Amino acid sequence: MSTKSKINHYSDQLLSDGFCIIPGAMPTQKVAALSRDLEPHFAATPPSVGPFYGSGTRRFGSLLKRSEHSAAFVQNALILGIVDQMLGPWCDVFQLNLTQAIEIAPGSAMQAPHRDQDMWGGPKGEMEYLVNVMWPYMDYTIQNGATRLWRGSHRQQEQMFLAEEEAVFAEMEAGSALLFLGSTLHGGSANVSAMARRGMIVSYCLGWLKPYENQWLAYPPSVARHFPPELAKLVGYFQHRPNLGNYEGRCPSILLQGDVPEHLGAQDELRPDQEELIAAFFAGEFELEKAA
Repeated sequence: MSTKSKINHYSDQLLSDGFCIIPGAMPTQKVAALSRDLEPHFAATPPSVGPFYGSGTRRFGSLLKRSEHSAAFVQNALILGIVDQMLGPWCDVFQLNLTQAIEIAPGSAMQAPHRDQDMWGGPKGEMEYLVNVMWPYMDYTIQNGATRLWRGSHRQQEQMFLAEEEAVFAEMEAGSALLFLGSTLHGGSANVSAMARRGMIVSYCLGWLKPYENQWLAYPPSVARHFPPELAKLVGYFQHRPNLGNYEGRCPSILLQGDVPEHLGAQDELRPDQEELIAAFFAGEFELEKAA
């Protein structure tokens, strides 16, 4: 199956069920290499605090500067193609929302069901705000806390909770990827095994939203200037037309180009339809309605 066919296939599943699993989305050797790089960070990170994160979990972000292997997951071509289909209708460009490594310790309780889109206060049911991608570093099972999801819950957004017996457990092998919409009800399950469950979430959101993880703090110019241009753009060094997220009226990617003048001069970054509308106005192609 071609990449385009796979993108369409899994996009259809996402739209239908609210989630899908892609087996073998990344070679297990790359998963193991990333997991090894993050081992000392798991060991050094204190347990989380609060009823949402759960005291039995360890979480940390900024993965693109913690391991050179993380970029391959963030920039997975199949994943990005699916995300573009899901979010493209509502934004000029999508962006990285977060990278977060997660460990669920033995004995951890289940997480309360939730929809990740609820971090934003905008209207729900009119658009998709984000796509989550869960990458397991080990096999996920019901016993070690596989995420539970409610099929079709993205079409039942008026319901805060659904019956537990209707949940589907996302059991999958290392190297697989679980994709689910920000509108899909989900939650981690209890880890009743003797081992910690480790993996990560990589998520993408509309380019005009404030992301969950502050990417410019996670990857300041001193870090991001070492990224390839497309990765730097994904973490926020871009303008979302028209002129949103600029630096001194310019695309913030200018900060990655070495010495930057103190005074730059603003430069428009508009969509073609906006340029046409402005041109039509100055050409006198609009007539204001006369007051009655």
